[in-house]
Amino acid sequence: MSNDAHASGDSPTLRQLGEFGMIDRLMAGRHQPTAVALGPGDDAAMVFARDGRTLVSTDMLVQDCHFRLDWSTPHDVGRKAVAQNAADIEAMGARTIAFVVAFGAPADTATVQVSALADGMWDEAVRIGAGIVGGDLVNCPQWVVSVTALGDLGGRAPVLRSGACPGSVIAVAGELGHSAAGYSLWRNGIQGFDDLRRRHLVPRPPYGQGQAAAEAGAQAMIDVSDGLVGDLRHVAQASGVTLVLSADALAPDREALVTAADAVDADAWSWVLGGGEDHALAAAFAGPVPAGWRVIGRVVDGPARVLVDGKEWPGYAGWQSFGSSAR
Repeated sequence: MSNDAHASGDSPTLRQLGEFGMIDRLMAGRHQPTAVALGPGDDAAMVFARDGRTLVSTDMLVQDCHFRLDWSTPHDVGRKAVAQNAADIEAMGARTIAFVVAFGAPADTATVQVSALADGMWDEAVRIGAGIVGGDLVNCPQWVVSVTALGDLGGRAPVLRSGACPGSVIAVAGELGHSAAGYSLWRNGIQGFDDLRRRHLVPRPPYGQGQAAAEAGAQAMIDVSDGLVGDLRHVAQASGVTLVLSADALAPDREALVTAADAVDADAWSWVLGGGEDHALAAAFAGPVPAGWRVIGRVVDGPARVLVDGKEWPGYAGWQSFGSSAR
């Protein structure tokens, strides 16, 4: 969507309404959850964390790098920005309680577009019982959305990447490869496959499964944001172990994507093993995995690496901001 499109219609622009007028409009009628002691309106917000510790994670979305306004609505972008940050908190075994948002856009952006972005953020935040407690609004040559998430551990220890032990299993909650498939369909102009195309625009993290994993004794956990093999390499390196994935266990993920892969002449395995932005969770468990999780591999002694059926995966392993060729 061009800047001219942002300014079309009867909606005033950001230049016309001004920073504080826009902020007032965005916050009107919003209701904060009980974890928020003080919301927007002062120089800082205040939130409750039951055990005195607060998890903090931040991510950025940049127009034409992480989203396209000719594919996504502003509401979609808002939901995606919140979901990807909440997934990081989930991966620590915690519950997201609040978000802080900074947004940059051209001055001629229509305020109705900004309102739709905020509505998407609030819609996703409400799904997990969180609120948006503050942020900033600035003039910028293109849309930039920066979100910081705050999480409550509820008295539990955080689940780190460094605890995976030999003899444990690797399990996932959520789906793999769907966002990558959707991206390829969009990029190649392939119609149909509505759910996959939608899954690229708005991810569906398995909310609540991070806490369930922590309560079940997860040794290590990570948000699959960049790609299964690439992200599990972080776990392998932090834990000093080898992770061996099973192609048979991952076969249902591939089968769900084969028809779409045929439509764009792609290998569905590359989406399952290297596709990110589904924001599934992957974790190591010494005992039974909780409901909603499925075993896809095991932890063994060895150098820090990820194998598939005992071999190095030769294909694309995941997104890297400075050097990935996937986008």
